[in-house]
Amino acid sequence: MKQVVQNYKSGELALLEVPEPACKPGGVLVRTVYSLISTGTEMMKVSEASMSLVGKAKARPDQVAKVMQSVATNGLSATYRKVTSKLDSYTPLGYSLCGIVEQVGAGITDVKVGDLVACAGNEHALHAELNWVPKNLYSPVPTGVDPRHAAFGTVGSIAMQGVRRGEPQIGDVALVIGLGLIGQLVVQLLTSSGVRVVGVDPDPERCKLAESLGALTCAHPASGIVDNAVAELTHGAGVDQTYLAAGGNTNDPVELAAKLSRDRGRVIDIGKCKLDLPWNAYYEKELDVRFSRSYGPGRYDPSYELEGRDYPIGQVRWTERRNLECVLDLIARDRLDVEPLITHVSDFSDAVSTYQSLNDGSLKAVAVLFRYQDAVARTEPVVTSARVGVASSPAAALPAGQPVRLGFIGAGNYASSMLLPHLVERTDVQLKHVATTSALSGANARRKFGFAEASTDIDNVLGDSSIDAVFVVTRHSSHAELTRQALLAGKTVFVEKPLALSEQELQKVLDAIEESGNDRLQVGFNRRFAPLLHEARAQFGPRVGPATVRYLVNAGRLDHGSWYNQTDSEGSRFVGEGGHFIDTVSWLLDADPVSVYATGDLQVTLGYADGSTAVITYAETGSSGFPKETLDLTADGKVLKFDDFVRASVYSRKKWASSRIPKGRDKGQAAEVDAFLTAVRTGAPMPISVESLAATTLATLAAQSSAANAAPVRIELPRKTGAPA
Repeated sequence: MKQVVQNYKSGELALLEVPEPACKPGGVLVRTVYSLISTGTEMMKVSEASMSLVGKAKARPDQVAKVMQSVATNGLSATYRKVTSKLDSYTPLGYSLCGIVEQVGAGITDVKVGDLVACAGNEHALHAELNWVPKNLYSPVPTGVDPRHAAFGTVGSIAMQGVRRGEPQIGDVALVIGLGLIGQLVVQLLTSSGVRVVGVDPDPERCKLAESLGALTCAHPASGIVDNAVAELTHGAGVDQTYLAAGGNTNDPVELAAKLSRDRGRVIDIGKCKLDLPWNAYYEKELDVRFSRSYGPGRYDPSYELEGRDYPIGQVRWTERRNLECVLDLIARDRLDVEPLITHVSDFSDAVSTYQSLNDGSLKAVAVLFRYQDAVARTEPVVTSARVGVASSPAAALPAGQPVRLGFIGAGNYASSMLLPHLVERTDVQLKHVATTSALSGANARRKFGFAEASTDIDNVLGDSSIDAVFVVTRHSSHAELTRQALLAGKTVFVEKPLALSEQELQKVLDAIEESGNDRLQVGFNRRFAPLLHEARAQFGPRVGPATVRYLVNAGRLDHGSWYNQTDSEGSRFVGEGGHFIDTVSWLLDADPVSVYATGDLQVTLGYADGSTAVITYAETGSSGFPKETLDLTADGKVLKFDDFVRASVYSRKKWASSRIPKGRDKGQAAEVDAFLTAVRTGAPMPISVESLAATTLATLAAQSSAANAAPVRIELPRKTGAPA
């Protein structure tokens, strides 16, 4: 069989042919389906192995101390031979996997051959085709759990043990420092426990991911945003717990923990970060520093791990195996979502190059899985359904250095003025093909923007396997059908708003996602990406209580010849444009609307599950001299005022105002395109979830029907195939 190994002396990584392990009593032989790379722990080992001997010594002072003791006991010569021999040996990598039981050892009665199990242990859950796993280090996978998700069981147990050590209570405020794989899981576990979470990480993408998974606010530690959020959430008292999930040699995390903790708060070290505790700061607050030891009680105890001797539940409620079972149960009940953490899935045969890409930084990832093709073929296909009944599919990152190859369907005024100018100068993009209704418009687009090819046949775009993503920028009436076709063709899709003109059209798009397993979709709701709006939202900080929003859209009258007037074929003006404003409000409130009530003059009231309300006034009779979009958000004793992408201000304890000299109206198209391309290139989750896209579309359509019937409409996302509510 094959196994990933590393020579710690030379740093060499190899996929080595090794003998298959025997199935011993007290355990099971497991054929791996997916194994998870710990981008923290494992990559630290890989990085250390590439260092010089001096660098290795600096990285592992604990091992240096052992060497010096050996010199004193056994002499320099014997110690040298022992150390060089150990360094010049292959060591295994990996400790978290999901696989199929191949053989059952004597004494094992809880699983049988063919069962799917999640496995743990840096000696038993290795990146290898076969592993022998003792009884207390595996757990059966609940029915319906995707094997890819079950492979997170061990890493999830590490995060869970850290949370248990923090002893969170409902209503607490917690700070998570480091939003890598462990930190992202800690965020979700705390949120599920009723804790309000603030996160810290220098990587804005990881901050954004953590916020999408439940954190209220995440930011760079030096930005001041986190300090303000903690002060707001705790009324100046400080957080109840701080979870250190960061690595590195800086002492900044423990100093930040002291700064933002309340009196007698708890600081839990989950990762491996520098811990030079500033005595005065920790003494004055009498901070409780706790360590979290890996997966839970039983770790490093041979009688538990190797001999299968369990601890009585009355004395030790949560052990290694019980933590593993709990993580799998949370995944099965959709209380822990690991799908957004999967950045890349690599075939096991490409393991060495995957590690190298991670180590040199060309592959930036939160979580990477190895896929063992032969074993995958033996598992039943598992579909993970989202709230809208959509099968979620992993997306592979593009090869390093390969540009994102784009196809365009449509190249009218909006595409030519607002989208293509942000693409044409990028070196990481290749404009492959543009399909337009007229030959001349295609020729113009090819000349102006440098498309390799132009035609009037959309099949030339949808049928080209070399095209990574498709932009649908056509008349409104064709959006849903073209999106449906592109999704079924396996393309990542950017479609301008609106996504659909009716509930039936929306359902066809959702059905295509469910049928194909391709949920790689973005709708052109660009306002949520506007830099000034982002800055204002950050200055406003986290929201605790319900909010009220007033949004005036001074739309103005349409020109007589505008195709927006073709309501029979292209839908109403608000159906075409209203999604922009509903999406903006929902992004500001970090929630999707659950009810809509609209009057005939298009005063649209949105209700949200937490009691928040938003009123969008879509006015066609206002003065052309007045700004088009003005917005006020009020909550928690604060007010955010936003004036047409030119100025913004926040009234709180201190007033903040944007620059008096505007840099122009940046409505977010450049940042929107960049976010889309990043998702295509890296395989990361799309910038807006399918659930949110569907909710915004349904709310936009509901405004029209509510106004026509003079009655409120409740928004319910469809849970399985069938017409939306």
